[in-house]
This record gives sequence, structure tokens and C-alpha cells, in this order.
Amino acid sequence: MALAALALSFSGMSALALAMDRHHQQLRQRDVAPRLRNILRVLGGILLVMALLPCIDLWGGGAGIVAWAGFLTAGTLLLAILLPYAPRLAAGLAAFSLVYGLWISLLVSTGVSAA
Repeated sequence: MALAALALSFSGMSALALAMDRHHQQLRQRDVAPRLRNILRVLGGILLVMALLPCIDLWGGGAGIVAWAGFLTAGTLLLAILLPYAPRLAAGLAAFSLVYGLWISLLVSTGVSAA
């Protein structure tokens, strides 16, 4: 569950970063379209809120929010290290972490034992 929170935090922060022209140019060599920018912003916000849910489930309200802030920091740090030097790797890892985080969250919500 904690890895799901980290994965969702990383993918949410990646979506928010790619909504910015500067970071989108690093990956695609062009500015982000206004419609895609809005989609990435909304998706990033949703993913960050979704990252809060496993933290609250594991540690309760108070400690869960503190853990969530730590996962946001770790996800942002990983993105800040990867994005300038390997933007394609960062985008690929963000896509993988999105799938992984959603998969683990779905397994846990259905009651199946997850990794």
C-alpha cells in the first residue's frame, strides 16, 4: 500500500510537471496544447488525492497526512532528479507508476492480497 501511495504521488507530480510548457518541451520539443494542459492538471490533482487514500488507510488520519506529505516529497524529488537528465525515462516511469499504483489500489479495495 505504501508503494501505491509513492507511485501515485510520482505519477501525479509528473502529470503536473508535464502540464508546464518548460517540462513538456523537454519531453516533446513543443509547447503543451491548452486542452492537454488542463487534462494533465486535473489528472495530476486526482492522482495526488488518490495517493492520500492508502496513507490514511494504513496510518489513520493524522499520521496518514504526514506520510502522504513525505510520499509527495519523495515523488517530487525523484522527478526533479530524473526530468532534467532523462525526461523520457521519467515519463515512462510515470506511466508505469500510474498503472502500478492504480492496480495495487484496485486489488486492495477488492480485498485481494497485494504485494
